[in-house]
Amino acid sequence: MGIVELKDVRKVYPLGKVEVEAVKGVSFCIEKGDFISIAGPSGSGKTTILNMIGLIDHATAGEVHIDGKPTAGLKDRELTRMRHEVLGFIFQSFNLIPVLNVWENIEFPLLLGKTRITKAEKNDWIDWLIAEVGLVEWKRHKPNELSGGQRQRVAIARALVTKPQIVLADEPTANLDSATGEQIIELMKKINRELETTFIFSTHDAKIVNIADHIIRLRDGLVTENVRRGEDVAEACAPANTAGD
Repeated sequence: MGIVELKDVRKVYPLGKVEVEAVKGVSFCIEKGDFISIAGPSGSGKTTILNMIGLIDHATAGEVHIDGKPTAGLKDRELTRMRHEVLGFIFQSFNLIPVLNVWENIEFPLLLGKTRITKAEKNDWIDWLIAEVGLVEWKRHKPNELSGGQRQRVAIARALVTKPQIVLADEPTANLDSATGEQIIELMKKINRELETTFIFSTHDAKIVNIADHIIRLRDGLVTENVRRGEDVAEACAPANTAGD
């Protein structure tokens, strides 16, 4: 069983008197620890798919499974818990809180839900993340005192602070120059290796596509390519082992 599985997923949006089918029966599996690029031109459906995986939007038809659980019937409270405990988010516009400094921005998600760690453990974890993203000297600075690359580093640390299994990144390098974008990609790949966090990107950035170990290409709401390290990938996840196997 993969950590994410889509089965014949469709998404239709009303547009006046007509309907627009943004996703047209998409099926694929993402394994734990994948560093995956969902790539395609504007209008291909990649952001729509990312939003459904992130439980921000829901499928019109089909099934979306996250961490082995079907999400269609979940109540708002359950969806909120999964977004907080299982998922982390990185946005192209950073979405940092202007009045909070680096340390406080990273801490903020921990203040929104129940935490099972002590204050000392929390402080050590945030300090480790700040060191990991290279911002020790900037941890008391506010977002308007940081460069774009530094703000994205804060956003990465904030996405990781709840120790999510999956981090979703929507065009995370779109507002960065090419050199800074490459540094951010390498940083996320390093964290992917060290923490075995699954990273899922919605992007048309060739640098992310080139470094990804799993690539799904979309066009007009359909999967046109699904490969891992040059090999075709089956649509469905392998079934989980059961007792006695």
